[in-house]
Amino acid sequence: MATEEDVKQRQIIESRARNISHNVRCTECGSQSIEDSQADVAILLRKLIRDEIKSGKTDKEIYKKLEDEFGETVLYAPKFDLQTAAIWLSPVIVGGVAAGIWAYQKHRQRTNVHIMALNLVRGVPLTPREKETMVDILTPPPPAKKWWWPGQ
Repeated sequence: MATEEDVKQRQIIESRARNISHNVRCTECGSQSIEDSQADVAILLRKLIRDEIKSGKTDKEIYKKLEDEFGETVLYAPKFDLQTAAIWLSPVIVGGVAAGIWAYQKHRQRTNVHIMALNLVRGVPLTPREKETMVDILTPPPPAKKWWWPGQ
């Protein structure tokens, strides 16, 4: 008959094994953890994890062994290194650069309008390009057509 300490030890092993199994992707299913999958490989991996825990390995050592044998994609939480940082941060960087370019162009356009207005006040003639820019900026957009209003 199992003692209370043996029962407690088995519960600890089971809890650790389930925790690890929830964080490991099934190599056959791909979208399920090995804890949720009933594929043969998932069953074997769950047994491997329990055997490793019983042999005294830490969770970190078990994750490392699984990663070494099956690759980094077997883990749901891949390690954060320079490559994954570049992948995750690239949309933010691209968005920031695009916003910076847009803001710079808007600032430059407004600055040019102010300079052109000052030149007009001072009596300095505008170049054809400056005249075109002033007309574009000062001309209001045409009214939008209302598709629901008859006669337009």
